[in-house]
Amino acid sequence: MYSMWLTKEQQRTWRQYLTMTAALQAEMNRQLQRDCGLSLPDYDVLVALDELAVCRVNELGERLGWEQSRLSHQLRRMRTRGLVARRGAEDDRRGATVELTDAGRAALEAAAPEHVAFVRDVVFGGVAAADLRALDRWTSAVLSRLGRGSA
Repeated sequence: MYSMWLTKEQQRTWRQYLTMTAALQAEMNRQLQRDCGLSLPDYDVLVALDELAVCRVNELGERLGWEQSRLSHQLRRMRTRGLVARRGAEDDRRGATVELTDAGRAALEAAAPEHVAFVRDVVFGGVAAADLRALDRWTSAVLSRLGRGSA
């Protein structure tokens, strides 16, 4: 019979995972704000656009896993600051594209070294290669079950 509760080990691991991801996101946001004046959502959009170049707005939303309203608000704030440019009809998400501006690329290039150093130190510091491979298999399996494939 399928139990409706997690095992003690699953519950402990699940709670630690939730606590870790919340704390990690909060600390990454603080680090980015402190070091370069970007928010974590700003950085996420800049990285995605750097990887995708020019892309449709809905493609960017899918890449980030964000709802349309969240992405629209984020892009509006970033356009106001000159970090991204949007082309196409404002009322047609399918036809509109978004891209990095020179200021957005400069902001990403300024933010990346410290952010990467933070992630390398906090997330990967002292992690054995075998543990990293196990974590990769676990996260890939969860994403696959969610229909998100590999990130």
